[in-house]
Amino acid sequence: MMKKIYDGTWDSIRTHELPEWYQDCKLGIFIHWGIYSVPAYAPRTWELGEVPGDEQWFCNNPYAEWYYNSVNVGQGPTYEHHLKTYGKDFAYEDFLPMWKAENWKPSNWAELFREAGAKYVVLVTKHHDGFCLFPSAYTDYSSIHKGPERDIVGELTRAVREEGLKMGLYYSGIIDWRFAHDPIYREEDNFHKACPTHEYADYAYKQAMELIDRYHPSVFWNDIGWPKQGEEMLPHLLSHYYNTVEDGVVNDRFNGLYKDYGTKEYKYGEAVREEKWEMCRGMGLSFGYNANEGDDQLISTADLISLLVSTVANNGNLLINIGPKADGTIPAEQEKRLRKLGQWLKINGEAIYGTVCSRRHSQVAENGTEIHYTKKDKDLYILLDHCPKERFTVAIPHLNQVPKSLNCSICVSGNKVGDCMELTVWNHGEEDYTVGLFAPQGEK
Repeated sequence: MMKKIYDGTWDSIRTHELPEWYQDCKLGIFIHWGIYSVPAYAPRTWELGEVPGDEQWFCNNPYAEWYYNSVNVGQGPTYEHHLKTYGKDFAYEDFLPMWKAENWKPSNWAELFREAGAKYVVLVTKHHDGFCLFPSAYTDYSSIHKGPERDIVGELTRAVREEGLKMGLYYSGIIDWRFAHDPIYREEDNFHKACPTHEYADYAYKQAMELIDRYHPSVFWNDIGWPKQGEEMLPHLLSHYYNTVEDGVVNDRFNGLYKDYGTKEYKYGEAVREEKWEMCRGMGLSFGYNANEGDDQLISTADLISLLVSTVANNGNLLINIGPKADGTIPAEQEKRLRKLGQWLKINGEAIYGTVCSRRHSQVAENGTEIHYTKKDKDLYILLDHCPKERFTVAIPHLNQVPKSLNCSICVSGNKVGDCMELTVWNHGEEDYTVGLFAPQGEK
């Protein structure tokens, strides 16, 4: 069968179909690592979407990777912290010599991601601060020439692929504070104050082409939007990407012009079962490492598994973020959660990977148990979340069999009551988290 060729038009681009691997993989690892990992500071305020994206949000921004702007706004906790800790004359670029990545071992990261059950990885190659984690013909402001003096994108890409995982790359398309550094106070400033020149639009286009041609990323993850002045170049850029990476996939942050899948970030954005989407969030309130966020301030293992289950049951993938420290180590509290997630997936993964939405919608039982469903062809998986600690009973509508527990230590019995199968579950422990059940031919 001949390889499909895209011809640089929107009509051609819009014939692209979501690759099967992305539908099946369900879990990815997001990585925010950069200059901002040195100050590693942000106030703990809200999840994105909990409050309006106005001055209150941007002057109290919980995203540590926004450190430059959080100082640049001239008010708020990060600004005050910077003055007190470093002084008013200490520039953001002055953190660069302090980012040495001296303990970074990309193979250790990649092995951890595989053990966590992830099937793909998305690394930030350039965040809004404009610092590139790859060699670029168009700037020396990169990790090759400053800071770690390594091709971080190249080294991690090799390590991730050696573990059998897909490698994706994030790029900050519309914002680069090296080109336009007016403070951002409101959500609309992300577009109105974003780099307004054709010069920057060309720069973003050329760097995106560099990333595509050098690393062949399986995901091209653009953030916020694309330069308005460069919109007419998008069909060619995306055609080149799909022609270069046959199984490539892009997100929805292209000014509403195109997407392979939608995105939701914390509480911001909408997700519908009828189309593929991806949930992304940090383990705390930040994506970049925030030294303010200790073990008890991160998402719990139980809630992380719940998030994965509820996302997958409703046609989504989970892209969970890690924020490494400046020395290249992953904080122990983040690593612990990834390993626990991987242990759960080793037992229950067949209810996650390669599944699609059941015709059944998620529901909540009278005892508070959340009931989620996935399927493979006619085989049904039932995922019981937030279960009572002791023996409990839930009723599953339109089920004519007692499903098998995916964890052989957990016991399940059932009785047909009217149109429901009333299941009794016991012998589950606190660290079993969500209970996975299998009902062959149960999807009707």
